[in-house]
Amino acid sequence: MPYSVVALGTSWGGLSAMTKLLSELPEAFSIPIVVVQHRGKDSDMLLVRLLQDSTELKVCEIEDKDVLCAGTVHIAPADYHVLIEPGYLSLTIEEPVRFSRPSIDVMFTSAADTYGSATIGVVLTGANEDGAAGLGRIVRAGGRGLIQDPKTAEIPIMPAAAIKAVPTAEVVALDKMSRRLIQLSEEKPRVGRRTTV
Repeated sequence: MPYSVVALGTSWGGLSAMTKLLSELPEAFSIPIVVVQHRGKDSDMLLVRLLQDSTELKVCEIEDKDVLCAGTVHIAPADYHVLIEPGYLSLTIEEPVRFSRPSIDVMFTSAADTYGSATIGVVLTGANEDGAAGLGRIVRAGGRGLIQDPKTAEIPIMPAAAIKAVPTAEVVALDKMSRRLIQLSEEKPRVGRRTTV
């Protein structure tokens, strides 16, 4: 595979955006997807169930030391940060970042540090600036940055902040995001720090 992980962050409006994106990815999509969606710390499994209804990929809530799997959407549990490690996922309860736990920046930074240029970072709709700094870290490590076009976002603050922080990232309309991910999954392997998953 050209990439080892898709790290995706979203907040307000994320359920609708992810439903659209995931519904258009094939069951054979080869790159593990790790999602941080801001939600209340008492949130239940409803997000996982709703997303599973929309996609042929497997959707699961992350448990500590889960193995990264192709064809799987790994969802951050409420009130835990997610770290992307070489081939697996860790959960931590360190302090919130930008008032958020899970934090998109924490997850993105760990992805960049672990997989470098074999990382795709995706920022979708949201109402704060979480993810902008982490996406910059991914791109500086040689990875790919994709940002939802703010004009297609339910709340444009998060993607607009990411565009400002990472002007070299690709800005993609929501209805074209899944097609772009499929294209990237079919690229030739990239040179960079990678761990086989």
